[in-house]
Amino acid sequence: MTAHTAVPDTGQALEPLFATAEPDDLSSHVHRQFIGGLGLVLPVLLWLIAGWRPTEGLPRWELLGSVSAYYYTGAVAAFVGILVALGVFLFTYRGYNNEYRRRDRVAAIVAGSAAVLVAFFPTSAPNDLSVPSWWTPRTGTIHYISAVILFCAFSVFSLFLFPKSKVGGEKPLPLDKRARNWIYVLCGIAMVGCILWAGSAYFTGAPIFWPEALALEFFAVSWLVKGRADRTAVVVGRRTLYYGRHPRELVGEVWGAIRG
Repeated sequence: MTAHTAVPDTGQALEPLFATAEPDDLSSHVHRQFIGGLGLVLPVLLWLIAGWRPTEGLPRWELLGSVSAYYYTGAVAAFVGILVALGVFLFTYRGYNNEYRRRDRVAAIVAGSAAVLVAFFPTSAPNDLSVPSWWTPRTGTIHYISAVILFCAFSVFSLFLFPKSKVGGEKPLPLDKRARNWIYVLCGIAMVGCILWAGSAYFTGAPIFWPEALALEFFAVSWLVKGRADRTAVVVGRRTLYYGRHPRELVGEVWGAIRG
């Protein structure tokens, strides 16, 4: 057999992009990766779009006082759209079919509801910009309360729900599960720290963009790890190398997917 037809190369390159879900898993890993991915890109995407579509009265490439302030920039569609999409993915997250299922569902529904409320009830306008005629201080209050609930729900997932193992499961826990649990807990602790930082900054009038943005990144890391994004990244790398050597295989697979 010649080197270019070696079976192991093909087998490794064409393995599934996403890890196989466990038998009691009611939500796919791609579902979790979408949730994490939305949180990961939100702060950076808002800054980029706001700079690309500048708003009169606001600095073009300077960071605003909060992530929520981007509602009043050219990035409003991305702000509302990503938060609503995040809310939908959280609403439809079902967790695992075990004794923790109800807790997963309650936390997901609370977080999803809070994400939608944050999107639809904006914060006050930055730098004395005019606010919509329908905006009232009560609108801002709903926004702030919803944002706190949202980040608290994110922390609950990382600190209490993701590290859980079903009763009667494998003991001792596999090394990879223990490593993931450490990541979840560290992300959860970091999010709590960001919440306290944001609260302190809010009451002293300091900007809260960085604590909000970092909390979103820790949230994203936690969900991406839960969705086994590391495995997906490895497979993507293998596929890229494989298709670089065998471009006809890529064309054939895409064509087969279209026909199927």
